[in-house]
Amino acid sequence: MPTLNWIGKDAVVHHHEEVPFHLLRCDDALSVGEPGSGNLLVQGDNLTALKALLPYYAGKVKCIYIDPPYNTGNEGWSYNDNVNSPEMRAWLGAVVGKEAEDLSRHDKWLSMMYPRLTLLRDLLSEDGSIWMSIDDNEIQHVRAIADEIFGSSNFIATVIWQMMDSPKNTAIHLSTDHEYILLYAKNASVWRPKKLPRTDAMLARYKNPDNDARGPWLLSDLAARNFYSEGRYAIQTQSGRVIEGPPAGSYWRVSRERFDELDADNRIWWGTSGDNRPGMKRFLSEVQDGVVPRTLWLWQEAGSTRHSKQELSAIMTASASEDLFVTPKPSSLIQRILQIATGPDDLVLDSFAGTGTTGHAVLAQNESDGGSRRFILVEMEESVAVPVTRQRVQRVMEGYPYTGNERTALYREKLTVTNVRKSKELFDEIERIKKENRDAYDKFENRIENEHLALYGVKRIDGFKPGLGGGFRYCRLGPTLFDADGQIRPDVSYEELARHVFFSETGEPLTGTPAQPPLVGLHKGSGIYLLFNGVLGDERPDGGNLLTRQVLAQLPAHHGPKVIYAEGCTLSADYLARHQISFRQTPYQIRVR
Repeated sequence: MPTLNWIGKDAVVHHHEEVPFHLLRCDDALSVGEPGSGNLLVQGDNLTALKALLPYYAGKVKCIYIDPPYNTGNEGWSYNDNVNSPEMRAWLGAVVGKEAEDLSRHDKWLSMMYPRLTLLRDLLSEDGSIWMSIDDNEIQHVRAIADEIFGSSNFIATVIWQMMDSPKNTAIHLSTDHEYILLYAKNASVWRPKKLPRTDAMLARYKNPDNDARGPWLLSDLAARNFYSEGRYAIQTQSGRVIEGPPAGSYWRVSRERFDELDADNRIWWGTSGDNRPGMKRFLSEVQDGVVPRTLWLWQEAGSTRHSKQELSAIMTASASEDLFVTPKPSSLIQRILQIATGPDDLVLDSFAGTGTTGHAVLAQNESDGGSRRFILVEMEESVAVPVTRQRVQRVMEGYPYTGNERTALYREKLTVTNVRKSKELFDEIERIKKENRDAYDKFENRIENEHLALYGVKRIDGFKPGLGGGFRYCRLGPTLFDADGQIRPDVSYEELARHVFFSETGEPLTGTPAQPPLVGLHKGSGIYLLFNGVLGDERPDGGNLLTRQVLAQLPAHHGPKVIYAEGCTLSADYLARHQISFRQTPYQIRVR
């Protein structure tokens, strides 16, 4: 497989292994709502933060969405988009060395992204997926390194998002109307997307003009261009007119025998006159639950950058023209990803959290389907994390002052020549939908959009938008697990060290709290133990940290192999072998993965 090389690559390919484990320190004053909600906002460099999250969440994240800097070369806003911030220059100098002075902005961007994507892969569950927003500046480069990190066979698709809802007339060359979202699975053989829910506009297309007992149906063309050996035969309409065969260059989708069966079951529609070319009825009650996701996402479905700025401004009580962030994403875009990539109980991670759109989208999707998804957000800049990321998510949870209109698409139909000819039927349908939804909306709007006739329900919110509920813990990156001499720091708690020990031994995070200290937990039939700082009741600083026969007798019973971490051991190798004990000396054999 071809790989991409750049100045500095050799220094960063394995750099994630050298990143020390840091501890997470939660700030109760900045945390919001119920601390046990499972949601987390971490402030700190995302490379270090991702490493710190491994003992807790490795292999547990179902969906990752990231919106990294696009490396456009722009400066002067809250996220320095040419990767030349003082923090990034210092990091590149430390990791890459003198070569960092010769790096182009693309070299710098790739050096920044590679170890972060590697750690994100480690956090992803086997049936999980990662979605990466990007534009033309780096798409070819990130595709190359993602193929290398995740495996080219795990590439799923490139989604094209129509981010602009109108052309940019100030463009020098062409108006750039789209961005990309690259989609990779951890394991493409097991990852499967979920169907998208049908919108009200989609449902409105199903009608029941003949009052069929099976309910509303959608007319499907009986002819198709794909060759079918049994797909050419004459058909007589109900009025007696003979149709010699399908249109030129096409074939009936079903055999004559199957056609007669469908007609006998009233699944063929001949038109109200009984003289139309036949079509097949697709009953809403019988179609699959939802629609297959496509790779082209129009702004009407997923929102636009204009909508996202308005959304953020409304939540943060700022003017719509004020650029809090140059390119925030609309929550509807991320929510669409969640609909495809997550179930109701899944964990979602965004390590370039920015304005907190992903947290907002998780809460909105939970509100939509009754789910209990949890989010982890990582934001590097404290000047962003506290006043923007934290505040936005808090307001979405608790509610915020808001006056304005909310629009919901209720109907959408392409304006073809045929549809224009039967415009009365279209507007009759619109009136029917209005009547059915008159109690849910304050008013309705008819619009012509991109050659489509659309109906929107408008609801007025005056004064306050209710919150969606929930809470999160606000954490910062604390000190490293080990000091400069490789010793465990004195302020490390038993539970913190136990989690790192369990992860060091198994490569998997500990579920819940330590089972029965000093028994940390079980893994594939082995009991993992940690002797540390008086866990057996010895109050001396190093009490009980030595594995002896007396200490062994006090351990919670486990009938099977044991792995025991301790500062030392007085038991012979033969004794350990006879009792199926593997001894690991702390801190030296706590492996840094």
